[in-house]
Amino acid sequence: MALQMKEQCERCGTALPADSGAARICSHECTFCAGCSGGMNGICPNCGGELVPRPRRVKRE
Repeated sequence: MALQMKEQCERCGTALPADSGAARICSHECTFCAGCSGGMNGICPNCGGELVPRPRRVKRE
């Protein structure tokens, strides 16, 4: 089962482009931009999970 990567930061609402690897996501699919996640010390404020770089989405033709 693949993670459901959100299209915007849950904290500030910044759009997170599909081809950007700057976003952070936890195993519970909480998603944050690099700016917001920078102050979280790698810990999701929603669930306590580890925030890791979100993989880039590949556009399919």
